[in-house]
Amino acid sequence: MLGYTFVGIGLQFDLGRYYNIWHPIILWQGNSVLFEVGMCVVCYLNVLYIEFMPILCDRLQDDLRFPTISRLCTFLNRWLDKLMFLFVIAGVVLSCLHQSSLGNLMVIAPSKFHDLWDTPICSLLFLLSAFMVGFPMVIFESMYASWSLKLKPEMEILSPLSKYVVFFTGLYLAFKVGDMLVRESYVLLIDGSVQSVCFTVEMVFGLVVPFFMLLSARVRNTPRLLFTAAFLIVLGVAFNRVNVFLIAYQPPYATKTYFPSLAEIAVTVGLISLLILVYRVIVTYLPVISQPDKARIA
Repeated sequence: MLGYTFVGIGLQFDLGRYYNIWHPIILWQGNSVLFEVGMCVVCYLNVLYIEFMPILCDRLQDDLRFPTISRLCTFLNRWLDKLMFLFVIAGVVLSCLHQSSLGNLMVIAPSKFHDLWDTPICSLLFLLSAFMVGFPMVIFESMYASWSLKLKPEMEILSPLSKYVVFFTGLYLAFKVGDMLVRESYVLLIDGSVQSVCFTVEMVFGLVVPFFMLLSARVRNTPRLLFTAAFLIVLGVAFNRVNVFLIAYQPPYATKTYFPSLAEIAVTVGLISLLILVYRVIVTYLPVISQPDKARIA
């Protein structure tokens, strides 16, 4: 929820006319891939807020200082318990739609795309990479938050969860390598270009290394090793997006290569820092992290 919220805030800085951000909601354009991405993100963000509401209601329904709010939260909790499965399904569908459509943005621009990433199954690869990075992001966030708050990592949940990461990482790796073999784009890996180096780093450190790490039961049951493997996958997918939209994207009439300015980098760092601060406040005052035994580490 916080991630998508701050992406929306960051988008206000990217748009030249930020005050027109409401246009896609009113002015529909069914032939636009980016319109579909925008609408899915808008709907998904609302679904995320609804999914977060039970946590807020749990905190407020027992507050006797505000009886009206307490009764309202109790009422909402009762109905959300019955309907939450619908919002979970909606969240999965919407996130799948916009993740695949992000890849489709590159399919419609083949003349501007480097051959290492230029594939007709780009939307499928984006979708599979989203499947792959989901659980590692949960593992990374959970363990990092636990250590930050001096709590024991929930290894009884995270270790079994990491077994699914092996499957999704292997699936994405198989499609990625298979696509290279079918298109014979692997010959470009030895041309020494910036694109070939970045593609190799993405594949080796973001896919192959963590995949073989997670095949080991010792890694899956050791907090710091599991954290390292999950973090590599998260960085690998993030680097894939950088490669696709910055390194691989080569407009034919561009006079110079785009690179984020210092101001853009500063805004991004500031938003990430603010996100972490808001997260810290939420988990401090709301029942987000479950620690029944109140176990703490030194």
